[in-house]
Amino acid sequence: MCTIYGYCRISRRTQSIERQIRNIQAKYPEAVIRQEAYTGTKINRPEWNKLYKAVREGDTIIFDSVSRMSRNADEGVKTYFELLDRGVTLVFLKEHYIDTDTYLENTKDKIALTGSDEDEIFKGLNNYFRKLAEKQIRIAFEQAEKEVSDLHQRTKEGIETARLNGKVIGHKAGTKLVTKKSIAAKELIRKHSRDFDGQLNDLECIKLTGISRNSYYKYKKEIIDEINAAIC
Repeated sequence: MCTIYGYCRISRRTQSIERQIRNIQAKYPEAVIRQEAYTGTKINRPEWNKLYKAVREGDTIIFDSVSRMSRNADEGVKTYFELLDRGVTLVFLKEHYIDTDTYLENTKDKIALTGSDEDEIFKGLNNYFRKLAEKQIRIAFEQAEKEVSDLHQRTKEGIETARLNGKVIGHKAGTKLVTKKSIAAKELIRKHSRDFDGQLNDLECIKLTGISRNSYYKYKKEIIDEINAAIC
């Protein structure tokens, strides 16, 4: 029996995943929801890996958007065609034009061969349409990758603007001054926590930074506040 899965992903646990679940269940109420909080720039994600191994020919995976599958163009395209070759149907609620059913329809020969000298021209045109369909898929994943790249750039620019305006990021009246240790710890958290740009969970990050749990979660909250403030 074929199974319909709904895959939902957020980058940080502080975000809400309910909208994605609601959108998928509105169209596919029978969907088995798989969800996780993990960066989309990495295709090697725990729940996604389990789903990738579990799906069989005839199964379907529903995504709210292409960015939920991957924000890395090369990995996204590669995984898309791997699943297609395995007979798995992919549906993107916000980008139906790259659904696997749409792709397969677009790669069929649009011009029938006639057995005449013009067949070589028709073959060339049919091949062009197939290449165009493949290009649409890559463009969709490239756009998802660009969105996260733009977000990181806006965050950096926002922090730099605040710095130039004399604002000390993460420092509020009545709190302790920022120390070299806290700066170093927060840089490690930003780089290695899977809630930001890395792949480590909270326990692994605490061991890596060598700070207490209270300090770790305090710094993590400060980072989230800094990012939100910079974006706003």
